[in-house]
Formats: sequence, C-alpha cells, structure tokens
Amino acid sequence: MTVPANLPEPTGSTPPYLTPAGADGSTVVPPARGPASPLRVISRGASTIWSNKKARIGVVVLAVFVLMAVFAPLIAPYGATENGFGRNQAPSGAHWFGTTAAGEDVFSQVVFGARISVLVGFIAGFLSTLIAVVVGLSWGYIRGPLADVINFVVNLVLVIPGLPLMIVIAAYLQNGGMTMIIFVVVLTGWAYGARVLRSQTQSIRGRDFITAAQFSGDGAARIVFREILPNMTSLITGSFFGAATSAILAESGLSFLGIGDTTTVSWGSMLFWASNSNALLTGQWVLLFAPGLCIALLATSLTLINFGVDGLSNPRLREGSGR
Repeated sequence: MTVPANLPEPTGSTPPYLTPAGADGSTVVPPARGPASPLRVISRGASTIWSNKKARIGVVVLAVFVLMAVFAPLIAPYGATENGFGRNQAPSGAHWFGTTAAGEDVFSQVVFGARISVLVGFIAGFLSTLIAVVVGLSWGYIRGPLADVINFVVNLVLVIPGLPLMIVIAAYLQNGGMTMIIFVVVLTGWAYGARVLRSQTQSIRGRDFITAAQFSGDGAARIVFREILPNMTSLITGSFFGAATSAILAESGLSFLGIGDTTTVSWGSMLFWASNSNALLTGQWVLLFAPGLCIALLATSLTLINFGVDGLSNPRLREGSGR
C-alpha cells in the first residue's frame, strides 16, 4: 500500500491511515485487549471438552463415581466390613449383589471401594503430572550436564518395566496402606509424561516470544513457568487424565496381587478376596464382575474425557468443526 507523503506523522502505536473511521469521519480507536482472565480460559476449555460427545459421556460416568465415593455412607445399605450376614448368598432384595465368603454385602463394598480408586487415581495422577511438568519443562529448556543427568534418570525409569518395579518396591514397603500404593504409582508413573512435555518445550523454546523474553532479561524460571507453561495447558491436562487412568489400573492390579493392606475395601482387594475364595467355582460371579466392571468404567471415563482435551490443542479433532 502506498502512503501519501502529506499525511501527518503517527503519534500512537497505530497509524491513523490504518485506523477505521467512524460515521462522522472521526478516527475510531480500537479497544485495547488485555490477556484473557483465567476464569474465561477455564470456561472456554470446559465448553470445548463438553462439546465432544465422548467426553460428555466420560464426564457423566466420572461424576457418578465421584458422587458414589463422596456419599458412600448414604448410598450403601450396610457398612463395608459388616459381616453379620449369611455367606455366599445369591443376589436378592436384601443384598443386591449377594454376599462374600465372609458374609459381607457385595454392593456396599462396591460403593465404598469407589473411594480408594477415585482418591488414588486423582492424587497419584496429580503428583505424577506435577513431577512430569517440573522435570519435563526444565529438561526441555536447560542445556549442559544437568540436562544429561535428567535424560539418564528419565530413560532409566522408562526402561525398567513398570509392574515388576512396583511389585519389588511394594514388597519392601508392606503395611503402608494407600500411601504406599500412591508412592509406588507416582514413583513409576511420571517419566513418560516428562518426556512428552520435554519435546513440546523444546519446540516452543525456539519461538520468537521466548527469544524476546530472553533478551529482555527474564530468568530461566520465569520463562519456563510464565511463558512456556501456559502454552501447554491442554497437553498437561491430557497427561493428568492419562496418569490418573494408569494409577487406577495400577492400584487395582497391586491390590489384586495382595500387595498392600488387603483389609482395606477397594475394588482391587475385592478381586483379591474373590479369587482366594474361588468365587467362580462357587457361582459367585458377581464378586468378580462388579468390581471389575467398575474399574473398567472409571478408567474408560477418563479416557473418553481425554478425547475432549485433545480438542483444546488440535481444533481439527473438535466435533462440529467442519472436518
């Protein structure tokens, strides 16, 4: 575009000949746009996730289990360890899922067992994601010997098979209860997320706004957590749901193997006691089916929510986007 020579020198950030004029010929100054508020960002993200049909199903299923865990004493007709009933009873009006070999109500145990799985999943998922974020972003930004040390540690954790490592660690930390399970799951579950975040950090590190921040004198910590981190929100959210899913399955697997406190009522411990009492041979198939189905549904709900989270970072994956 050719600019006439007799136009006045611009005094603001926007030249007047590039600013649209109002109806009376006056100059219209566009409103300044500040950064979006965190509440608005969260609202947009939730709307994007809810627009995905699979994610909606996942949210509903997850909400059911969360409510079940929170209001377990109100939902369950009996206590989780109340054993004053007949042994190995078939499903009936008094005991919807029957009773165990110890005379405990199976439905009540399923309801109370949701507490352990939901709590372990969210706590272990959060801690694993937190470690992955700190390690992954630092690893992707820094250079030199420290980056090599982090690379060695992460690769070492990734190379060792997860389940055998969890079994070995749990064997030395017996009687630790739920805390031990969370510790073992977090210790073995952060490395993959750290590697994914490191790759994305390296990609963002070379962009112009990072170079501008470096020239302006910002420190490494500020650049990593104020400039790079906000651009990885969807990836971190997806990592959390993935870590929570792995934590739920790991807790169930360890409890099923009898590692940890088997007296605590959880879906994994229910499978452990059902296997020890030969539930299938005695016709008590509900003892295995009910907790197994709950584990599968809870893990699937988190996976379905991840489909909606993917739409935050990749608009092509959003439903109704005109693909």
